[in-house]
Amino acid sequence: MHTEPGNPQDDSTPDRPRIDRRTLFTAGAVLAAGAAGAGAATALTREDRPAATAPPPPAAAVPFHGARQSGVVHRQLPATRLLALDLPADADRGALRTLLAGTGDVLARAADGTLADARLAGTPPVTSLAALGPALAARLRLPAPETLAELPAFPGDRLDPARGGGDLLLQVSAEHPWTTGVLAEHLLTAATAAGAALRWQQGGFLPPTPDGGTPRNLFGFKDGTANPDPADPALWHQDGTVLVYRRIRMDTAAFAALPADGRELAMGRRADTGAPLTGSAEHDDPDIYAKHPDGSYVIPAGAHVRLSSPRLDGGARMLRRGWSYDDAPADRGLLFCAFMPDPALFARVQTRLAERDALTPFLTHTASAVAWVLPGAPEGGQWGAGVI
Repeated sequence: MHTEPGNPQDDSTPDRPRIDRRTLFTAGAVLAAGAAGAGAATALTREDRPAATAPPPPAAAVPFHGARQSGVVHRQLPATRLLALDLPADADRGALRTLLAGTGDVLARAADGTLADARLAGTPPVTSLAALGPALAARLRLPAPETLAELPAFPGDRLDPARGGGDLLLQVSAEHPWTTGVLAEHLLTAATAAGAALRWQQGGFLPPTPDGGTPRNLFGFKDGTANPDPADPALWHQDGTVLVYRRIRMDTAAFAALPADGRELAMGRRADTGAPLTGSAEHDDPDIYAKHPDGSYVIPAGAHVRLSSPRLDGGARMLRRGWSYDDAPADRGLLFCAFMPDPALFARVQTRLAERDALTPFLTHTASAVAWVLPGAPEGGQWGAGVI
């Protein structure tokens, strides 16, 4: 036997114990039986094992072209990115057309899966929208809705101008933040080539939510219940609409410190089911006039649900879509996007909320924007083809 240097081995071999033939035969029989049993168990396991589940089919792509923009009419996707761009002060309609053509081409190819970027392989669906700010619309004398105007100041606002406003607001949504981040790169490249500059950008997300369910915000409550159908004609004006955007910081720790019933009274809904305090299911219509025997309202006078009720605005509704954001431990909250033909509706609702909402002590509005959502791009055309 070879011996490694420095590791001497004893060349002597001790006597090995002798095994008689009967013991050897017995041991062999046991090993054979064990092997047979193991084989049977393996076969049984394989037969009983459920067949591998086929992966779900990929989600269908969402068309970019259409009378109305996909970012409004399609279902809310769980990851979003908003980008606000500014054009030079002396830019004309031609510069705007170039900007819309370049950014629209990126999103059209992203929607149909032909954008040349390996990082985007297999990523549809993608939805998007483009909206023009009031200042740009006025500067270029565009045929924007007469209702398009900046919002008034609200009590308690702490708006950062660097995080709000903008000439062109783009929103792209997808199933994963990876996709929106990659698309933001392409959009900024196209925007820079067209002479535009980034004003601000903001990413948002939704928590895992069952199909057809209402997502929850960082307060733990369902957010977006009782939304109108995106096809509701009341939301539209010549296939365009108006977007109101608000970045709202939420003091989640202070709100969580309230007793459970206090949180529900402030919201006007139950945390577990989303049902209004006057109902038993999420989509029950809140009865803001129901009272207890002592005369107090079942949904308190300062509850968020009461003060934002369409009943206080003649039944007018806005399509509300909120995504959460988490930029720092002390800067977490809601990206509130709402669509309506007249932003005066939002102004009325927000005035009531700012003055009396029980949630107000836990909310700070830090950014704001209003923009005209253009009609969709016709097949072979671009955003704003009929109005710019």
